[in-house]
Amino acid sequence: MKMNGPYFSEILLNAILSHSLRWCRDEPKIARMLDAYDGGQQFRQRAVTGLFESLKGGNGQITVVQTLLLLSAQECGRGNRTQAWLYSGMAFRLLEDLGITIDSRKYSGSVQFSDEDVEIRNRLFWSCYFWDKLVSLYFGRSPIIQDTPVSPPRILLDDTAEIEIWTPHGVVFPEGMHYPPTQAHSTSCFMKMCSLAEILNQIIIHIYDPVRQSTEAQIQECVDKQGANLEKWWNELPPFLKLIPNNLPTYCPPSHVVTLNCIYHTTNILLHRPMLCSRPFRTRANAASNANHLVQCLSSASSNISLYDLFRRTFGDSHVVLSLAYSLYTAASIFILEIQALKYASPSTLEKLRYCILALERVKAANPVIHTALGLIEKELKKLRINIFDTPANPDQQTIPAVSPQTTTSSPPSSLDPLHSQHMYTLPPHGAFSITPPPADPQQTHQQQQQPLPHQNTTFIMDTPPLPDPPDFIAQDRMYDIAPELFEAFSYAEPNTPGGVGAGFDSTNWAGTGPTS
Repeated sequence: MKMNGPYFSEILLNAILSHSLRWCRDEPKIARMLDAYDGGQQFRQRAVTGLFESLKGGNGQITVVQTLLLLSAQECGRGNRTQAWLYSGMAFRLLEDLGITIDSRKYSGSVQFSDEDVEIRNRLFWSCYFWDKLVSLYFGRSPIIQDTPVSPPRILLDDTAEIEIWTPHGVVFPEGMHYPPTQAHSTSCFMKMCSLAEILNQIIIHIYDPVRQSTEAQIQECVDKQGANLEKWWNELPPFLKLIPNNLPTYCPPSHVVTLNCIYHTTNILLHRPMLCSRPFRTRANAASNANHLVQCLSSASSNISLYDLFRRTFGDSHVVLSLAYSLYTAASIFILEIQALKYASPSTLEKLRYCILALERVKAANPVIHTALGLIEKELKKLRINIFDTPANPDQQTIPAVSPQTTTSSPPSSLDPLHSQHMYTLPPHGAFSITPPPADPQQTHQQQQQPLPHQNTTFIMDTPPLPDPPDFIAQDRMYDIAPELFEAFSYAEPNTPGGVGAGFDSTNWAGTGPTS
């Protein structure tokens, strides 16, 4: 910035300042400084104005791509689907226009790139690649950027960010207390996130693409191949990046590490969940493989809750990013599907579902797009006639009243007939964030963010007693022994689409076989 070099621009600086407001606006010293900038609103306005002035002049620069990515992420969190999608689309098109989708070292032609140039271009390509998968997942769209033989390699030469000390911003600790020194591991985390995005990309285009109609055999092949890739990815994840849900540390590691683990479990759910209601799942000859899909979904759903709870007990709800909230929403979809299949809700399942809903309620002020996800959950619970805040007369389970029966082609085993009369089952859509919620009142939203959140703890330090223990239903053993009844129940769940697995879906409701968003 001091040298006004090629990788600095005023619009990028303003986009960074606007993006970082959420983490520091409550610090008294920062808040006073922001008064001169309309509470920080001027940063975003300057970024947008400068961006379109730059585009009008045809100035395709790396800093413009970076600005577009930041603005896309901000609009996504606000629930402005159209703006988020357009900003990301412009970023991806400009990325291609600048030739960054091609390996700059191998195919530079007459242009001589320095090592710094190559490094920045590689980082930007993989940043766009990763965001492309997330925004496609959120909105139920097809990914745009694909990794090809001529794409930049997933190699970073500058690893100085790996050894930096990470400190949470905007978390105010009591006087004399501090967050324990923690190595960032930013470079290795970014690299593993990109390789995970490659697996997620294959899952989206083969199972959830709203345009592509994959056959049952193609979906099964994708599940088998990407299941092996996902297992390999997890096994090769370094210990300093891997969080074991039943052996979590007493304090939360850096936020990007938690996000990495949550996205892994979310990807695992997205891979295995469609098989729960598919025809192959009903084949008794593949009982072991079929049960594995259910185990993977249930264990990853519970793992997401455990990781989220560790995060919020350390940093508080106000620091929850959209990808963490999405992971919690994905977990909720599994618990709802379990209730749909069994026709009753165990206390443990209700507790987990209640936790997800309350957590999403607390973070919706900072991420207005969560209103859409909560609306979808509420809609499904109404169909099931379940109030998760009511205590059932029978503490062992809460039975779901019968709802509009419809004829199906398969009949469940006689042992399940009382609970499994023929009903319609639904799965959450690919784009739960695809509906733009009503505009939020900025003043009301800021006031909600200022109010203390229930059960929020942000006072962890190394020399004090550890954080409060998580709720009992989170701390329980996460090894699942699938009862035959549960296995059979899932195998007769019917997705609410005529085409079954891989059929088209409507991202404006819960019908279809797409993933939750």
